[in-house]
Amino acid sequence: MVISTLADGIARRVESVNDAVSEALFEPVVRLGVTGLARAGKTVFITSLIANLMDRGRMPGLSAEAQGRIRAAFLQPQPDDTVPRFDYEAHLAALTGSTPRWPDSTRAISELRLSLRVQPAGLLAGLSGPRTVHLDIVDYPGEWLLDLGLLEKSYADWSAEVLARIEARDEAAGFLQLAQVTDGAAPLDEPRAQALAQAYTGYLHAARDAGFYDCTPGRFLLPGDLAGSPALTFAPMAQPEAPPRRSLWREFERRFEAYKSRVVKPFFRDHFARVDRQVVLVDALGAIHKGPQAVEDMRRAMADILGAFRPGRNAFLSRLLMGRRVEKILFAATKADHMHHTQHPRLTAIMQALVREAADRADFAGAETRAMSIAALRATVEETITHDGKPLDCVRGRLLDTGKQAAFYPGDLPKDPARLLAPALEGAEKWLDADYAVMQFAPAQLSLKPGEGPPHIRLDRAAEFLIGDRL
Repeated sequence: MVISTLADGIARRVESVNDAVSEALFEPVVRLGVTGLARAGKTVFITSLIANLMDRGRMPGLSAEAQGRIRAAFLQPQPDDTVPRFDYEAHLAALTGSTPRWPDSTRAISELRLSLRVQPAGLLAGLSGPRTVHLDIVDYPGEWLLDLGLLEKSYADWSAEVLARIEARDEAAGFLQLAQVTDGAAPLDEPRAQALAQAYTGYLHAARDAGFYDCTPGRFLLPGDLAGSPALTFAPMAQPEAPPRRSLWREFERRFEAYKSRVVKPFFRDHFARVDRQVVLVDALGAIHKGPQAVEDMRRAMADILGAFRPGRNAFLSRLLMGRRVEKILFAATKADHMHHTQHPRLTAIMQALVREAADRADFAGAETRAMSIAALRATVEETITHDGKPLDCVRGRLLDTGKQAAFYPGDLPKDPARLLAPALEGAEKWLDADYAVMQFAPAQLSLKPGEGPPHIRLDRAAEFLIGDRL
């Protein structure tokens, strides 16, 4: 029985190796990770990307399509049988129905495989027929990616950093009051531990709603089947001088380590370590609207995210990746359709400045990065109106809360990104010389021609950067 089991296991490994070699030689696989900070539009991005790769009438910026080399695109079952399928059909129906609506946001990991039949270019064009390139799209919450930074920290270090960072935030007042009257050296009292964890979780939800991005541990916000487990029942505390065994502090320390080993590491081992290309979506306009502190917090969050792609400084990732790395990282400012196209270069420049500051801190081990402003699904049209006798470039769309049509001018972004980043870095509470508004638009009703995907802004250029070289 044991010999038979071992033989079966060896056979399965050999089959897996053969499959991998076959895919590498004949049917290449590109694993594209899609994540983003809160409300950045991950589900819409993936849905529109798939729809526009299947019906490519709006994808002139994708060179393989412009050259007529993509012969067909079709969906297949994803290779990971234990990962939920990304519900593409339901999301597309929500966006393109008679009463279009935004689909539900990402709450767990999901995956979908899109296969493309592509005619090779260059010298191989006349020597071989079309080949199949598989695009495996992996969708996961951005909060999970931020958890990577916890692997390098002890519970004491993490607690000290969090308590110092949130001390002045109104959203943390309730949790801090409870934490201050709790003695970490006292014996573990489970109701007290649960109360602290619940208060801290409440703070994380309030902080995310207020525009803060440093909301770790990420599973506190999206617990799934871990809700109520000891691995999610801890909170930052001030460290006692000599906490005894079985004290509240020691138990929280043990649970923090369990969270890293049982929750964070398996995700990166099973999913993140296999990603070839990565998209990080950012609602930069939303952060600008919320003020300098939100922009600075977003900048720090992106620096932490970029840290996830530099395995050299983390022993766990160095062993896990064994020389593998993410080849390309796209940082995309979403909702570009919320402003006139004349302001898009300024939005892109702001994203480039944010990414550059993060890149100065990180060694990407050769990964290529790019910043871009996009709209995966265009919900507005541009319009110029007269205001105080002067032309004003606006966008018009259907308001999310009322359903009425309205023209909207969000404010004039500065030509120099430093006008935003400097006050943010200095800790200013508000913008001194401008006010940036934000409007929530509903999806527009679509009437698509045969061969056309949903309207977008620069989604074809994003696809070209991410997968163009593999087509």
